[in-house]
Amino acid sequence: MEYEVYVTLEDGWYIADVPALPGCMSQGRTEEEAIENIKDAINGYLEALRKNGREIPSTKVIKVVAG
Repeated sequence: MEYEVYVTLEDGWYIADVPALPGCMSQGRTEEEAIENIKDAINGYLEALRKNGREIPSTKVIKVVAG
């Protein structure tokens, strides 16, 4: 599965966030490190959902331009 990941720079750390998986975030000193770390976080998140019999969210990215 593919998930959209947002990476932002805050206080010298790259923060990676997965909007489709509430609370699934990670960080790194570099953008590359944050991306590698979020892959582990996503896998752990999905494993926890499976283990608890919860539904795995599917995603559909729609780009909207306003204004």
